[in-house]
Amino acid sequence: MPGYGYRAPEDFVDMVETYLKERKNLMRTFLLVDSVVGIQKADSIAIEMCEEFALPYVMVLTKIDKSSKGHLLKQVLQIQKFVDTKTQGCFPQLFPVSAVTYSGIHLLRCFIADVTGNVKTNGFQFS
Repeated sequence: MPGYGYRAPEDFVDMVETYLKERKNLMRTFLLVDSVVGIQKADSIAIEMCEEFALPYVMVLTKIDKSSKGHLLKQVLQIQKFVDTKTQGCFPQLFPVSAVTYSGIHLLRCFIADVTGNVKTNGFQFS
């Protein structure tokens, strides 16, 4: 699905609302949040939609290679507090990743494989 942030079509919410509401086999929605800037207005709208439609969703923090460890830690803690106190449908663990260094990608792929039933985890479950 196209991104909802930078360069998103003006009618993005209308475009995805029906999809999110009526897609019966949708197991999890992944919201990509830029870890450098944190949760922005467009992210908040996407979060509100997931919460309103009672969709299980996950926050993936992107671009973790773009900021200092201190700044990244501050962002992760702020977003984690937001998830813990202001959401009900969000999976409690954040997935910080970098498409450049591939950091965090393996864990995210394992989570996706578990959610979709494409890997056996010997009794351990992420969700």
